[in-house]
Amino acid sequence: MRHSLQVATRGADLLDRQLHLLQSELDRRRQAEATARAAWEARVREARIWLRCGLLLGGESALRTASRVSAADVAVEWSDSLGVRHPDGAAFSAGTGAASDAAPGNTALVHARTAYCAAVAAAAEYGAAAAASRMVEAHVRSTRLRVRALRRLRIPRLQQDLAAVELALEQSEHEDAVRRRWAAKGAGSGR
Repeated sequence: MRHSLQVATRGADLLDRQLHLLQSELDRRRQAEATARAAWEARVREARIWLRCGLLLGGESALRTASRVSAADVAVEWSDSLGVRHPDGAAFSAGTGAASDAAPGNTALVHARTAYCAAVAAAAEYGAAAAASRMVEAHVRSTRLRVRALRRLRIPRLQQDLAAVELALEQSEHEDAVRRRWAAKGAGSGR
């Protein structure tokens, strides 16, 4: 029981240290998420400005020709931090138009296309950063729960059980000592 108590106490201490490290990691992930969100929002604002300029210069028909591109690809890169597997970034490759497609009607639409590609890349980075924050946060919560369970339930229960066993052993030793004294008195008076 003493060994179980030592193991539980050591486990709680180790989980406390891990929790502290995870909390630092979560703070870094949240900061990265906020930075990625700000970058994404800035790219979207820039893209919208270029789109408005392109629409003013070329109209909606110019927008239709400029918007013909193939699908973009996003590949999520994964990493492990303190035992938590999470997205660590996203690689983005923009779709391109076919060679036979007409060029955009004005340079503002070319800039708008580039700006929207940058916005999609920033959105992928933001999505990866947000997912990483959520995953690390979930691990922080589960670790905190395990520490609480050990400190509030398991360790006190082991301490109570150990105290009860020690009391029973002490009482048994006392009873054995009394029996030995009685036996010694009985053996001494029988001679």
